[in-house]
Amino acid sequence: MTTESLSVAVERPHSDVLSRLIDDQVASSLAAKDPTLWGPEAEPEASVRLGWVDLPRASRPLLAEIDALRADLRQEGLDHIVLAGMGGSSLAPEVITATAGVELTVLDSTDPSVIRRAIEDRLEQTVLVVSSKSGSTVETDSHRRAYLRAFADEGIDGPRRIVVVTDPGSPLAKIAESEGYRKVFLADPNVGGRYSALSAFGLVPAGLAGVDVADLLDEAEAVTPTLRLDSSGNPALLLAACLGGGHNEGRDKVALGKGASTNTGFGAWAEQLIAESTGKLGKGLLPVDLGGTGGTTPGWARPGDDVTSVALGSPHHSQAGQIITDGPLGAMFQLWETAIALAGRVIGINPFDQPNVEEAKRAARSLLDQPPASSDAPPPAYVDGAVEVYGDEELLRGATTVRDALAAIAAAVPAQGYLAVLAYLDRQADGQAAALREALGGSAHFQVTFGWGPRFLHSTGQYHKGGHPNGAFVEITGAITEDLDVPDRPYTFGQLITAQAAGDLAVLGDKGLPTLRLHLTDRKAGLAQLLEAAGKVSS
Repeated sequence: MTTESLSVAVERPHSDVLSRLIDDQVASSLAAKDPTLWGPEAEPEASVRLGWVDLPRASRPLLAEIDALRADLRQEGLDHIVLAGMGGSSLAPEVITATAGVELTVLDSTDPSVIRRAIEDRLEQTVLVVSSKSGSTVETDSHRRAYLRAFADEGIDGPRRIVVVTDPGSPLAKIAESEGYRKVFLADPNVGGRYSALSAFGLVPAGLAGVDVADLLDEAEAVTPTLRLDSSGNPALLLAACLGGGHNEGRDKVALGKGASTNTGFGAWAEQLIAESTGKLGKGLLPVDLGGTGGTTPGWARPGDDVTSVALGSPHHSQAGQIITDGPLGAMFQLWETAIALAGRVIGINPFDQPNVEEAKRAARSLLDQPPASSDAPPPAYVDGAVEVYGDEELLRGATTVRDALAAIAAAVPAQGYLAVLAYLDRQADGQAAALREALGGSAHFQVTFGWGPRFLHSTGQYHKGGHPNGAFVEITGAITEDLDVPDRPYTFGQLITAQAAGDLAVLGDKGLPTLRLHLTDRKAGLAQLLEAAGKVSS
């Protein structure tokens, strides 16, 4: 592959910002892992988070281990790979396998129907990859427990069916050793989760599923010399200047649309990278993953002064001022990681911490430790068909229908703000919910984002709580008709996802942000209601 395979095209290159980045030699300094690039407050964290810079070469020894294990598993008839992971531990493998057209079952939900469906699918052929940097991720630990119980119930040697990816010394590494799991891959602790696409977290699940992950490293290594140049020919500097410079001029949102590219689902991975890296201290870039070829959103077809439009691949019809990024997947990983890290310098934040992610986790843990009695649960403000509406009186003044509630939360979006739809539902069975982003954003004057919970808590959840405080939030929850125990824990998956949704909304409310919860007493009927109402709100 040639370096020309990777490209960034822009009309307005923010020449002043680009010149400063070149003069300050930030590209070569990053290549040398200089932790001072983001200022003295960020230096301690940056000093232990720059291992990703060398991954295209440093990850090479993993390839033989992955190949050997995959061959052993296939020989035993174990060809169904399930990945239990959240955030960076799941998003990169999902993009890698989708792009390669290789099957990988990704578990990044706590909805009991999702877990049950996965467990009931070819259990006798299944290998579970448990992937967690900290080794204590509650969702991933719950998945591990559920699979061990299922394996035992079928007389299968569970530990021999589990492969672990984690940091050295983590609780998960200790469990894997004590319980005799099939294989443990210890990742570089100096690589943060969202920068781990080319580490064991990205390569092991994808490689075991059947992807030739050596190609990704080849693609990334081929462009690495160009990304280290202190010159205007460095596409990462160009992208960093446009995104960081745009932010400082008021463009605090990035609309990500897919152009003509073989990379599938890249926007979801980039969404986490951008949101968690930049959304803090009341600053940052809100990524809007449009999917498809762009869809309908202000800032894509009609650019606004608060958004930068970025095409992931060459768009069929480029727009004025749009940035176009294109290249093979491995090269795109390396490009975006470099650009977002350097955009953090331009914005004035530490791109390697996530200070607000823990807030929703603490709130959820509190609810699990001391669950409120059902009699203490606040009643809905009103019920419309299959939807219970929850919100404060000031927001819902006079509202009596789902349409009224959606109109009220849309009206609460501040100038140059955004509306986030947070769906704590089943991503497959309730997949229609994703259409709400476009239904609500079709004629809106603001950006609309969509996230599946609890998946987005490890992605845009950081921006919601730490970025620009100009969001409004509509959370969608659904009735749980058949729950599932989390083995050896005093709660079920249904109680876990309920606590996560409640904790997330509580933290947003405590920050004074407008919130609305819509609970579907019948998921199918309720979603149909929501989509119909959303269309009327935006018409």
